[in-house]
Order: sequence, then structure tokens, then C-alpha cells
Amino acid sequence: FHPQFEYLFNSYYEHVGSRHPRPERGNLSRPTVLQVLDYRQHVDEAIRRIVGNEAEPQISTRIVLGNHHEQQHQELLFTDLKFNLGKNPLFPPYLEPSKVSGLAQENANIQPLRFVNFEGGKLPIGTSDTNTFCFDNESPQHHVWLEPFSFANRLTTNGEYLEFIKDGGYENPTLWLSDGWQERQTRGWEAPEYWLRDDNEGWCEYSLTGLSSLDENAPVTHVSLYEADAFARWSQRRLPTEFEWETVARLEDLQNEKDEQASNLSVQGIYHPQPCESNRKIAQLLGDCWEWTSSAYAPYPGYRPLNGALGEYNGKFMANQFVLRGGSCVTPVDHVRITYRNFFYPKDRWQFSGIRLANDFG
Repeated sequence: FHPQFEYLFNSYYEHVGSRHPRPERGNLSRPTVLQVLDYRQHVDEAIRRIVGNEAEPQISTRIVLGNHHEQQHQELLFTDLKFNLGKNPLFPPYLEPSKVSGLAQENANIQPLRFVNFEGGKLPIGTSDTNTFCFDNESPQHHVWLEPFSFANRLTTNGEYLEFIKDGGYENPTLWLSDGWQERQTRGWEAPEYWLRDDNEGWCEYSLTGLSSLDENAPVTHVSLYEADAFARWSQRRLPTEFEWETVARLEDLQNEKDEQASNLSVQGIYHPQPCESNRKIAQLLGDCWEWTSSAYAPYPGYRPLNGALGEYNGKFMANQFVLRGGSCVTPVDHVRITYRNFFYPKDRWQFSGIRLANDFG
């Protein structure tokens, strides 16, 4: 379509060749929107021809992977929109509040925080199912040994996190990992991303419907791993491992509950975490917020990356990042599953990332 587009749109694939420097992407004013749409139509027509000719298995596999990669970008569009609008001092809304349905009502049946005990033991993690799609970092299935643990019934709320702030959580270095404390000082963190203190209104929070008073019953979101870990220490608890999270999801038969009514995912059209009203033993595992775990993003035993450029999709990022589980309020409904491993650097806050507490017991 264009001799420079392979260079321009190469994200990070060394197998493809050189690419435009990532830090300079924001300086690009061309191609225009119309040119990009023409390019998209060109690609769509070529894909339709391939599919119409009964694509070979390798092509079909790549198309399916491409669709799931596109779903990741659909989610990132929301986080990028919020980041850009949330940095504007006018705090412009992306959606009018009247257009958002399904918001929890004030004084609704908000669930108190409880901890549920799990016995642990030798348990399966990951998947080896070749009949349904998964990313390569979710396999192969293997077993881990878990000591008995307890798991919070819901996500941590803004109100609970506010108590951490009031108690000097951001001023107490003993609660923080060393790198986290340095990050907190360097970046001047005093609260989660998109929180603002108003002299008259108190704490406010920016969402895609604009700036409003902080809902203390809603899950806290846009926190880094460092903040989540510090809050857990202050709470005299800890973050769960990704293996504990997946085990709870399996025991709760969560995959069969993944529908439009069970989870606050993008299909709901709310695009913000909502207070927990569910009386399920364990609630909010899918949707609302991606949940930080204490697990480093590393390969499973026996992991082998895909051949060629596709092998760069996950494997080469398995260093210095942490795993998040569960999906968020802007995740496509058919994109989440109990084995899905999201991963970000511990300082990242722009994602809809939240906190679920866990602890040892026994």
C-alpha cells in the first residue's frame, strides 16, 4: 500500500525490521485519518480474499491472533482517551453521564469486606486446550503447590484506600518497596491517578464522564503495583499470587459466569469500576479492574515461544514486569478468561488496575 508503512507501523518486531522510534510517535501528523482508513480498507479486502479462499491453518491462526490483538487495542483506546482527557485542566467528558446506564445507586447493598479461606494443595495452572484460543504465555498447563490462603471477597474500595492516605501511607517509607518509594518521591504521588483534592468538594475523581466527587464505595483504580503493595502492607495483608487468583476463579466456576450480567466489562458501556453489590462468595473477579498480583511475569515451565515474529509477542517481555488478572470495565467481554495473563511494569498507573487483598492462614 505504501513503501514506508511497514517501517511506520511496526510496533516492536525485530523480525520485521527497523521502525519509527516509539518515543517519537506522538510527533507524527501524517498519514492523515483518511489515509489510515484507506489503508484499513485495503487490508480488510485482502483478508476477505484470503478467507474466501479457505485459508490455510497457519493463516487462520494468525487471523484469530490478530483479532485478539485488536481487542487489546480496543481496550487501550479507552485508557489512552482517559489519559489525554484527564490531563486536560478542563477535564472534558468523553461520555455524558446520562448516556451511561447501569450505574450503582447510592446507598445500595454494598458488600462489606470479608476474607474467604482456601485450602491450597497441588493445583492446575494455565491451559493446554488446543480447541479454544489462548496466548502462548498461558501455556502449557502445569501444577503448582499452594499453601492455605485467604482471599478478599471483593476489590478494595476508594474509601478503604482513602484511610490509607489519611493515615500517612504516602509519607511512610517503611510500607513501600525501595523502588516504589523512589518512584513515589520522583513522581510526587499522593493519591491514585485521576484523584484531585478540591478545597470545597474534598476528593474528586476524573472518569470518562468528567470530574465528580469521589465515590467511596467504588473500587480504587489507576494504582501502580507499588501503591497496591504498600496498601496491602498497611492493611497487614498482602497481594495474591497469580496462581491463587486463578485457583479461586476455577473453584468459583467463573468461566461459566462470564456474561453481560455477571461482570462490569466494556459491553456494559459504563467504562468505570462500580461498587460491589453482588452477594457471590467471591465477586468482581472479571471486570471492573485488572487486579495486581505479586507474581513476576515469567514463563511457565515448558514454555516455548512461537516461531518467527509471533514469538516476540509475549516472550521477550518476560522481565521486570508483574502479572495482573481479571479484566476491567473497558475489556471486551469475549477477551477475558481465567487463564489470561496481563502484564505491566510496577510503576504503571494508566491502566484500570486495582487491588484485591489476600493473606496466609493455617
